[in-house]
Amino acid sequence: MIIKETMYFATTNQGKLKEASTILGVEVVGIPLEIDEIQSLDPIEVATKKARSYWSSLKKSLFVEDVALFIDSINGLPGTYIDAFMKALGNEGILEVLKSDEQRDATAQTTIVYVDVKGNNHLFVGRTIGSIALKPRGGGFGWDPIFIPKGSKKTFGEMTMGEKNKYSMRSKALKEFKKWLDKTGY
Repeated sequence: MIIKETMYFATTNQGKLKEASTILGVEVVGIPLEIDEIQSLDPIEVATKKARSYWSSLKKSLFVEDVALFIDSINGLPGTYIDAFMKALGNEGILEVLKSDEQRDATAQTTIVYVDVKGNNHLFVGRTIGSIALKPRGGGFGWDPIFIPKGSKKTFGEMTMGEKNKYSMRSKALKEFKKWLDKTGY
């Protein structure tokens, strides 16, 4: 097989598309189709169901991602429900929930599922261990201002894109995907 020159990513987020294109070394085109996501605490299940739904509608090879943030002191929440937590509470609200917690360890995870043209699923996971800051610092997207990756004193929100990509769970998952693409020729 020959590596594709164009890949389809179920997102319309231009930043994600650019990052994926840079890491994968191919043109990455966004898919604007909206689907209903299942509710599950399992990020692999969420990403797989999402990928299968897109593939069933489009019948072409594509990939999806799902991002989760697991905070140890609240039993792994919000996990896959991070988007709902951010809409309901925002960064300040999450920090309020954690205000009396000394233990602020967290794991950020990106799960990518690629469905090939034959309908076979391929899974790639990137994880970043870190902690939750005491207050928001910097800008960025979503919870970037409150997540500090292990090995850094900066939040994702305080980092340049290059700095963030050294730690980013999305970057790790995309690099695993790229290794697989190079190895298999998909």
